Amino acid sequence: MNKKLARDYYERVLKRKKAILTLYQEEAYADVVREVQETVELLLKGILLQFGLEVPKLHDVGGIFRKHESLFPHAIRMQIARISTISKDLRRDRELAFYGAHDVVPSEYYTLEDAEKALGYLEEILQIGHLVFGESG
Repeated sequence: MNKKLARDYYERVLKRKKAILTLYQEEAYADVVREVQETVELLLKGILLQFGLEVPKLHDVGGIFRKHESLFPHAIRMQIARISTISKDLRRDRELAFYGAHDVVPSEYYTLEDAEKALGYLEEILQIGHLVFGESG
């Protein structure tokens, strides 16, 4: 169990949030979506580490939370369905928001609403992170 590494993930997430807000101000909505996905993934993996779980080489870790639900305190267990939904939803946009596709140009495809939805997800997961690591930053 590496609580020092878990804490590092949390602290980095707080710093990354500032960078994401800059991207939002620049109206780089595809980049907001992509960076939120990475940031949420980092924080969720930090929470897994904090509770002694191995961090999987997956981008969607919601299933790990469900599988090990009994290890978490009640306040987090109550949020596992939401964690799973957010992790899965953001995972779906990971590559598309970054690379696009032959018929999708990310900066044209992703909108203000997409960026705001992603930022809302980040705030929800940060609230869980604050429960685990304590209020910071």
